[in-house]
Amino acid sequence: MLSNVPGMPRSARAPITGPAAATVFTTVLTEGPVSRVDVARRTGLSSAAVTKAARPFIEAGYLEELASGGRTAPGAGRPANPLAIRPDREYFVGVKITGDDLIGVVTDLRADVRASARHALTGHDVGHVVRALADLAGELLSDPGVRDRAFCVGVAVSGDVDRVSGVVRYSPFLGWRDVPLAELLQDATGLTTTLENDVKALAVAEKWFGEGVGASTFALVTVGAGIGSALVVDGRVLRGAYGVAGEIGHVPVAEGPACSCGGQGCVEAIASGEAILTRARQVTGEPALSMADAVTRARGGDEPLREVFAAAGHAIGLGLAALVNLFGPERVVVSGEGVATYDLFEEQIRRTFEVHAFGSAARCRLAVRPLPFEEWARGAAAVAIQGLFAADRG
Repeated sequence: MLSNVPGMPRSARAPITGPAAATVFTTVLTEGPVSRVDVARRTGLSSAAVTKAARPFIEAGYLEELASGGRTAPGAGRPANPLAIRPDREYFVGVKITGDDLIGVVTDLRADVRASARHALTGHDVGHVVRALADLAGELLSDPGVRDRAFCVGVAVSGDVDRVSGVVRYSPFLGWRDVPLAELLQDATGLTTTLENDVKALAVAEKWFGEGVGASTFALVTVGAGIGSALVVDGRVLRGAYGVAGEIGHVPVAEGPACSCGGQGCVEAIASGEAILTRARQVTGEPALSMADAVTRARGGDEPLREVFAAAGHAIGLGLAALVNLFGPERVVVSGEGVATYDLFEEQIRRTFEVHAFGSAARCRLAVRPLPFEEWARGAAAVAIQGLFAADRG
């Protein structure tokens, strides 16, 4: 346990007490420096409401007023001092759990990474993972200047995650069911722990600090060990009644192989890294074929292997078209470790998407954004930052 991480009274933490405070703080965080007048214009709040909401943040050191340079707000008789985030007021730990590693970062309030580290996982036993994550957090917080201002950790894990209860309901890659991970980690680290599905966590970071900035609606789709997706509607990650809204990886698109979810012919069963490699070994008759060799040979013109990647691209294109037809986002961000081989199925993805996207939905922009796992950990930290807005924040 990080026994040297001190607690801090609620009065010394970010004083977010209601929707107006959250709106003002988020606006300055993602769009600042910005004047009170501009915050009011962008949010629809009155100038008085903005001033009232901002004052406690300034007093607690989360916001600061910058010199105006003598500018005045339109129609106002005094300088319009822009509000800005003080990024080093608080630090946040973010951890991405994979089947093989823990990838951790420390970020400031703007989710800029200040430190990063990796620890190998030698097993998936819950106790082992909790101990390894506590050790990783201790390493990341070795600097006393950072440790004394770090109170929260965000953890991103694949699968069905209940953020409210902090329970991993099902993670196929870890073999977990109904694991109260947030509680276990909070006991082990002494840090307030927020648990989130890894793709949703990445979507939070993209919404605030990446490709989603300025878009009221967008979707994030990840291609790799699985096919993940997250939807952002009116600036909020859409969870649905059961927390799994937008899971196109488990949309059946063909009469195909069995999926880890129990279904058949799902996008993930055809287009995940494991599914592609399994099919590549079948068509070549080489049970020891590696993904690296399959990629190299496909790029070299091996037609049967190229068809395997094209089939994966077709399945992804069908999933994207279904997502866009139902949801209508302004843009779709395609990311994940599988994007490194995007050249092998990009053409098929786009062709299938254009054929099956309904009407003007085909104009939705597909943006490819390769991201290392450190960015996923940054997404977990962004979820911890988002915890500043929780009404029951400790």
